Amino acid sequence: MFRTLIRNLRRKIRQTRRISRKSIAFMFLLAGSALVALTALFFARLADYALELNAAWVQEYPWFAWIALPLGLPAITWFTRKYAPYTSGSGIPQVIASLSLPYGAQKTRLLRLKPTLLKIPLTFLGMLFGASIGREGPSVQVGAAVMGAWGTWCKKHGLAFKGMQENDLMAAGAAGGLAAAFNAPLAGVIFAIEELGRGIMLRWERQILLGVLASGFIQVAIQGNNPYFSGFNGGVLENILMWVVAAGLVCGAAGGLFGRLLYQGAAAFSPRKIQGFVRNRPLLLAAVMGLLLAALGTLYQGKTYGTGYHEAAQALHGVYEAPFGLAAAKWLATVFSYWAGIPGGIFTPSLTIGAFLGEHIASAADVSAGANIIVLICMAAFLAGATQSPITSAVIVMEMTGGQSLLFWMLIACIFASQVSRQFSPQPFYHASGMRFRRRVLQETAAQTGNAPPGLQTANSKAGMPSEN
Repeated sequence: MFRTLIRNLRRKIRQTRRISRKSIAFMFLLAGSALVALTALFFARLADYALELNAAWVQEYPWFAWIALPLGLPAITWFTRKYAPYTSGSGIPQVIASLSLPYGAQKTRLLRLKPTLLKIPLTFLGMLFGASIGREGPSVQVGAAVMGAWGTWCKKHGLAFKGMQENDLMAAGAAGGLAAAFNAPLAGVIFAIEELGRGIMLRWERQILLGVLASGFIQVAIQGNNPYFSGFNGGVLENILMWVVAAGLVCGAAGGLFGRLLYQGAAAFSPRKIQGFVRNRPLLLAAVMGLLLAALGTLYQGKTYGTGYHEAAQALHGVYEAPFGLAAAKWLATVFSYWAGIPGGIFTPSLTIGAFLGEHIASAADVSAGANIIVLICMAAFLAGATQSPITSAVIVMEMTGGQSLLFWMLIACIFASQVSRQFSPQPFYHASGMRFRRRVLQETAAQTGNAPPGLQTANSKAGMPSEN
């Protein structure tokens, strides 16, 4: 009897210790999620400040864009290439490339903390000067770098994450960065599964998904449970299936071409004789892109600068009538900004392009009641066409707008738009660009070691796309 009691007591003590260790590990995971959320919040405040300054300066000094863009974008490009060469563009392709790289010294090369954190001030400057970029993609890369560095530090000191791989931590940080950036916890989980897990073996343990959700919920706790685009009221739209099909067709084609142009770069669309010149003059290219952005902004009174958040929000509320051609102008402005080689994302500009396309469709068809529903569906559909991630696109727009009642129709539009997009861009933009970064890292590693890294030929053959511009 006494021996049985002692054995039971020892068993309880061992169970308590295991529970204690798991609780401590989970607390460290929550601490990492908090770091990701706080970084995203700081980034968001900084980005909003840049957009406010740009709008004020453009209004007060009409010549500001003609000075800031042609001179500022080459300066950002030069600094990026010299001090943070892996931070150009969105940041999501870098995360996808890092997840697919073999384990070793090169695994975190694209997500080293110090150079990746430079993406925050560089994106701030791009927005300040008037580039058509967003902060959500950069928040994904920064979140992955923050969580990865936190995990490395905890492992080094024997505190937590002993059984977790680098891929797990990077994926949790990346998806947590998106959840915090959009104030959309569920969208972060869907993004991790659909986008980051596409073609990559990830162990979706419960604690990883909880870490993603935690980043979003921490952001909600700080800022409140307010949708990114608050105040949407759908109403009723007659013949909604017809508008869903129209949105999927138009936005899918526009999104597919958008992704193709972003990936292939300016050189691919230049005359053959000067393609080499364009590739070898990145600062001159950035200056030319700055001039084109200034021209578009002047033509449309500054509506093509920045993310376009306010115009998209007004279109969702049914109180904004986009000038003729504004969707095409914003489409071009985002492409030109990406071609300049500066850090900056395409998420929010893509939503704005979709909103403008929806507003154009509603105006052309003379739809008044329910026009903002067309805007909402086109926002999701264009994002799906650009990224070819239909579920993520629908869920993100649902959480950002509070449009749960229209989720079914957004899913149909997004799936259709994604299929249409593939006719123009066979590979998803983020993953094609990710394979480019992967090849770059493997080639640089091979040059340093003198050995052909495993998987390089496979990566090249799978990409099936032109070389880097």
